[in-house]
Amino acid sequence: MSEPVEATRAAIPLRMTDGARADLLLFHPTGTPRACVLWVPALGVAARHYEVLASALTQQGIAVGIHEWRGHGSSDQRASRQCNWGYRELLGDDLPASLTAMAKTFPAIPLYVGGHSLGGQLATILASIHVEAVKGIVLVASGSPYWRRFHPWVGLAYVAAPLLASIVGRLPGRQIGFGGNEARGVIADWARSGRTGRYAARGMGLDVEAAMSGQRAPVLALRLRDDWLGPEPSLRFLLDKMPRAAQTLDVIGPEDLDGAKADHFAWMKAPARIATRIAEWLG
Repeated sequence: MSEPVEATRAAIPLRMTDGARADLLLFHPTGTPRACVLWVPALGVAARHYEVLASALTQQGIAVGIHEWRGHGSSDQRASRQCNWGYRELLGDDLPASLTAMAKTFPAIPLYVGGHSLGGQLATILASIHVEAVKGIVLVASGSPYWRRFHPWVGLAYVAAPLLASIVGRLPGRQIGFGGNEARGVIADWARSGRTGRYAARGMGLDVEAAMSGQRAPVLALRLRDDWLGPEPSLRFLLDKMPRAAQTLDVIGPEDLDGAKADHFAWMKAPARIATRIAEWLG
């Protein structure tokens, strides 16, 4: 058995163009990485919760930068009636800052983006915008939120959530058990894509759907077998937006997770097999 690869952990402070700050959580294997991945968490999940995944990937010689959602973890922003943002800030400012930091830290190393749930969706859009920088996309437990790819009652969430966020000034996700305390602009953009099946960043002036349709970087999509939040129709609807990209789909079951249920979040506690599958694809 090979010896574990030592890794270093660091935080790279980032300052966005509007003054917002957050840390990019960086995991660097000893020696020159064979690839690097910018990882985008699920909605409301702080970067630190993906440290086990990042450590597992460094054992495969892959460097990982875990992006921090605005409003969570190391971010100096917190959603409120006075503090609001949407996809425009996330896609036009925050995520490009993390992508640039990864490219500068690992010049000449193949750079991939990946993400979990909504993080996977935004990583896909990021790759569609920055086509020259990104070599491929990794999706875990992700898919489009379009309501027609779920049970019909899911569509009610895309009406109720933005209404609640408008009344309260933010979505009180901790109280209702969905996401974190989220900016009402993010919830409005998310709900719009859930209702229409189309991605857009209000105020950004970008045709996101057209960008995705031209995206050619290969995609690895790992679906969790017991994941009702990321069912196969939802994943395929997202992948169908990238008809020019080579696509590899796999299903992760309990046998890949030390017997844990293969659902939307449980995989995060035992991601070794998922890390191996990602590393194999990157190789």
